[in-house]
Amino acid sequence: MLQPITEFTCNWPFFVFIFSAIFLCFIMLLGAWFLGSALQGRYTNTPFESGIASVRGRKLRVSAKFYLVAMFFVIFDVEALYLYAWSVSIRESGWIGFIEASLFVLVLLVSLFYLIRNRALDWSPPSRNVKIVYATISHVKKKT
Repeated sequence: MLQPITEFTCNWPFFVFIFSAIFLCFIMLLGAWFLGSALQGRYTNTPFESGIASVRGRKLRVSAKFYLVAMFFVIFDVEALYLYAWSVSIRESGWIGFIEASLFVLVLLVSLFYLIRNRALDWSPPSRNVKIVYATISHVKKKT
């Protein structure tokens, strides 16, 4: 006699994965709590720089350019995920999928050229509007 397939019997690997991930996180946090020291020493809250004395304090000011680079990396890295998913299913998607992926890459290239044109990826300091005047010697004869 056939048994009816329930949702749990189809999705049990997913539930095992979720339970295992939560259990592993709990075990790691519990282990850190047991193994960690509760003593507050002189150097407890100082940043660790591989045994070298810290050059700066904890309040390090970071330029906004690092934020822009991080955002651009995320944007252009996510497109790699989409292209990987497309490449896995390239046979099923056919020419329509190829055209869509080509348009996707075209939009990314246009956005990259837009960023380059607006100098969003340029790290050099802004150019000064200084006009350089070169000294020249005039060969015009003086009227006497």
